[in-house]
This record gives sequence, C-alpha cells and structure tokens, in this order.
Amino acid sequence: MKLASRVGRIDASGIRRIFDLARSLKDPINLSIGQPDFPVDDTVKNAAIAAISANRNSYTQTQGIPELREMSLAEEKTHTGRTWAADEILVTSGVSGGLFLALMALVDDGDEVLIPDPYFVMYKHLVRLFGGVPVYLDTYATGFVPTPEAIERACTPRTRLLLINSPANPTGRIIPADMLQGIAKVCEKRGITVISDEIYRLFAYGPCPSISSFLPDTVTLVGHSKSYAMTGWRLGYACGPKAVIDAMTKVQQYSFVCAPSVAQYAALAGPQVDHKPNIGAYRDKRDLMVGILSPTFEIAPPDGAFYLWAKVPGGLSGQQFVEKAIANNCLIIPGGVFSERDTHIRICYTVPDAKLRAGAELLVRLATS
Repeated sequence: MKLASRVGRIDASGIRRIFDLARSLKDPINLSIGQPDFPVDDTVKNAAIAAISANRNSYTQTQGIPELREMSLAEEKTHTGRTWAADEILVTSGVSGGLFLALMALVDDGDEVLIPDPYFVMYKHLVRLFGGVPVYLDTYATGFVPTPEAIERACTPRTRLLLINSPANPTGRIIPADMLQGIAKVCEKRGITVISDEIYRLFAYGPCPSISSFLPDTVTLVGHSKSYAMTGWRLGYACGPKAVIDAMTKVQQYSFVCAPSVAQYAALAGPQVDHKPNIGAYRDKRDLMVGILSPTFEIAPPDGAFYLWAKVPGGLSGQQFVEKAIANNCLIIPGGVFSERDTHIRICYTVPDAKLRAGAELLVRLATS
C-alpha cells in the first residue's frame, strides 16, 4: 500500500509518545500532560446532560449554533474591543481544529509561515502537511517573545503568515501590548496575515492583550474546551476576516462537518462559572515550582498557561535529562519537541501540590547529581 507523500512531511507527536509511556509506569509523577486538572463545573455538566435529554444530539449548522456564536462575539468585544460581524466567526472542533482549517484555507505550496521558536508542536507539522515552509524566529535571546525586528528580517516575497501563541505553550510567555503593536505594523506593511492562538487566554496571571486589537488581518483562535476543562469535548472558535472564515467554513463542511453539538450547548453555561479560584490555584502552583526550581534551572518568565520552560543545567540535552527523569518515575517533555534546539524541558504544573513539590525536588536532585 502506498501512502500519500504528505504524510511523510510530519512526525508522530513527541508529546503523545510520553503519554503512551505514562501508561506503562506505576503511579508516575506526571508533569507532562497539558490540560487542566480541575473537573468540569457542574453547571456545564448539567447543561450538557440537559442538551442530551432534549435530543440536541444532531448536526448543527457548520458555523455553530447561533447562541454560541453570539456569546463568543461578545467575549471578543470584551477582550479585544473589536466588533466582529456574525459572518466573521466559526465554531470549531477545538483550537486544533481551528488551526487545521485556518492553515488549510491560507497556505499554498511553498508559502512561508513565520513561527516563533519555541512553538506548540502542532504548528510546524500542519504547515508542512499543507505544503508550506516553516520559518523559525529564534526568541531565546529576546525573552521568548518575537520582536518586530526579527519578523522584518525573516520576511521574504514568499512570507504569507505569522503564527503566534500568547500565553504560549511551552514557555508561558505573554506578548506585551507594545510588542504586539510593533508586530502589527510590520505585518500590515508586509501584507502578512496573523493567526493568533489564544487558547490559554483564560489562564493569564496578568494583562493578556490580543494582536487582534491592533491588526485587522488577524485570525483569532480561542478554546472553550480547555477553558472549561472539557478538553475531550473538542470546542473552540475562530474569528477573522469574512473571506477567511468563509473558506474555513467551506473546509469544515467537508471535514469536521460541525463542532460537537452537545459541547456547544454545554458551553453556553460557561459564563456562569467562576474561574478565579482555579486561576488563583495555578498561580500558586507556578510560584511553588518557580521557588523550588529557579535556584537550579533557568526558567522563562511564566506569565500564563500552566507550563514552565526550564533550561537543563550541566550540559545535558533536554532528551538526556528526560531519560534520567523517566528512570526515576517522573514524566516531563524534552525541549526538542517544541523547538529547533534541545536545551530545555517543559514542565506542566497541573497536578496536586504534594506531587508537584515531590516532582520539583526530584528534578533539582537529578540536575545537581
């Protein structure tokens, strides 16, 4: 059997390999899983149950149910000050689904897509899958934030898109407003569309501006399923210029068809949930980890999300250090999964505090032994 050549452009997920390994270990300290550990709120669960009982189990419109689109448009207005029209929003099967649709709609063979490094693992593989060329913006010397100057230098006549993630996975960095304004000016001058992955918007520990506030040609991707801890329910939305959303909608008709109907109705209850206690708990977990690890590891300033991006001391690669951790029943992700370098590790702190402290102390011992 001959496989399509496009499949050879991508590799199996390094994160998933760690997840598979976790199943073979007995009660590991698992600092690898990038999802909230608090349960779905009962308000949202009950809304899902009510939707099932009311037989709202069929396909919805490809664009999503009108109530959810209206709610999401209001969320964008509150967060960015931007008013999108009713035909400039699409409910997607998670932010991953939104990325898939946006890149399929916007990338032609040979188009260059600027990707700040470190990056979410999916970015470069989807760009390659659709025939694009990833161009990496090294952010190690600029505090893990892309700069307008770096974007300007990387531009060529083939540059089509910039893909940014704020708060970022794996670094936890938030791009400040003044930097976003500078980036927006470069992109507007160069005719570059920005895909802004804002899946961790709710998990910000301070101001979290969006480039959508400054740049008309932005496709903003937001996740309901991660925000409400219902990651398996696969729900998000995309806002963008009408031509882009129309193209994404057309692709969705022949791929996902629509986002899961029950999850859409359940998400309508989301605004009733008070997330402040969860965000406060994660801020405390971040502070706990930084306090234990920072004397030994150099850590990117974690402004949001729930990850630490830590440089491995002692000359070991990220992969080598991960192997040591796994041998001691602790799971973390090597930096080479998220970067063209392999000098760091990604640590996720969505675990109970006792296990978190034990994991941090173990990593310190491994780094200093």
